[in-house]
Amino acid sequence: MRERSSDQATVLGDQARHALHVEGPPWARRTADVASGLAILSLLAGLWFGPVAIALVALVLLGVVVVRLAPLPGQLQALTLCSLVGSAWAALLGGYQQIPWLDVVAHTVITGMLAAVATTLLTGPPLRPHGAGRALDRSVDVVLVTTGLGSLLAVIWEIAEWVGHVYVDPAVFVSYDDTIGDLAAGLLGSVLAGLLLARFVRTRTRGPGR
Repeated sequence: MRERSSDQATVLGDQARHALHVEGPPWARRTADVASGLAILSLLAGLWFGPVAIALVALVLLGVVVVRLAPLPGQLQALTLCSLVGSAWAALLGGYQQIPWLDVVAHTVITGMLAAVATTLLTGPPLRPHGAGRALDRSVDVVLVTTGLGSLLAVIWEIAEWVGHVYVDPAVFVSYDDTIGDLAAGLLGSVLAGLLLARFVRTRTRGPGR
């Protein structure tokens, strides 16, 4: 019985390491690991800023877990993790109030990266089996799916901001111009993320040297 339990623990450990493994160059793996560690430490630091900050960092930490489980290329995974952690600390330190354009950058980058994560989780890279359809078709699929999912995420983000403003903290800024600008930024980021993800899909499908 003990041997069986030990074998099961070994298998689960191997599966966990495989799930958290970051594909890509060494710098991407190291960056992803460092960003993940910072997200965990940020949850402890959130105790200093109060319950709203703890909820924000906890949500970011959940996003970090989802990103680590997504079959993303290492470069995209590292960028997504850094964006999530950076956005959390920008909110905690009041960066969005001090630097007005930082909010637009956050909506562009984070929405796009999360759209890429959602695409890979729902479809897996590449979107179609090897040899099914032309490479151009696969690229178009990736861009369209990522853009659609990103647009949905952008809408959900704005609804969440409105809920936060009305029911949690009136300091959460919402306005018509801000909402439209954030939606446009999310749409742009999703298109760019789709193009970037499609590039990785084409590279993986064709293989090196083609």
